[in-house]
Amino acid sequence: MLNARLIRLDDKAHEHTHDHHQLVLSLSGRAEFEVNGSGGEVCRMRACLVPGDADHQFAGMGDNRMLIIDLDEQDTTSEDLALLTHLFETPRYPQLDADFQHLLSYAGAELERYGSDPILARSLGGVLLRALHLRLFGEQRRQVSGALNLERLDRYIVEHLSRRISVAELAQTVCLSPSHFHAQFKDSVGLTPHQYLLKSRLDQAARLLRESNLPLVRIAEECGFSSQSALTTAMRRYMGLTPKRMRSSI
Repeated sequence: MLNARLIRLDDKAHEHTHDHHQLVLSLSGRAEFEVNGSGGEVCRMRACLVPGDADHQFAGMGDNRMLIIDLDEQDTTSEDLALLTHLFETPRYPQLDADFQHLLSYAGAELERYGSDPILARSLGGVLLRALHLRLFGEQRRQVSGALNLERLDRYIVEHLSRRISVAELAQTVCLSPSHFHAQFKDSVGLTPHQYLLKSRLDQAARLLRESNLPLVRIAEECGFSSQSALTTAMRRYMGLTPKRMRSSI
């Protein structure tokens, strides 16, 4: 069974358990999930993989539009079964690169228009699953990721998040030339260094909005945005809501 559907998750917290796997993707807005005790959020830059039989809680955050793929292991080929085993071995919140986001937007538009066609829904859902699997477990990704010390890069980014960070700085951190670093980083992580930095800034801003009472202008400064307006613009574009709405929805 594979079924792809569009839905809005309301603000009320729900708790579910079911025997089929789920992939939750955001076309717009965001939602918070907790799967077997592992918490995370779904937004344009991050998905959620819910293994079958996993206890999970979720709630939409303001306006949102989710694409949900439901699937189980009945009547699947051995190749598809291996794919599902890899993807749903544990709860995950995978990062989504720009190319995947374009694919997701296309799939969402087609489902919006022809969602009543089950063959189209199964085909689009299968393409999204395979594309995500390749990003998480593709051979090239495994080979390249070993060349980058992502933990070291993340530590450096966190320590210097309040200021501008250049690609040359990050490359120097792992002893690579900027051009070599840029190519390896994109192949390994699925995002460009600039996209990854923006994601890190937005993740920290979201955390501060949830866990502190700092004024928005201070949060913008600490997360390296040039102004409160720049923070608002980035959050609206990539997370689907403004900082004020994110804080008020908690």
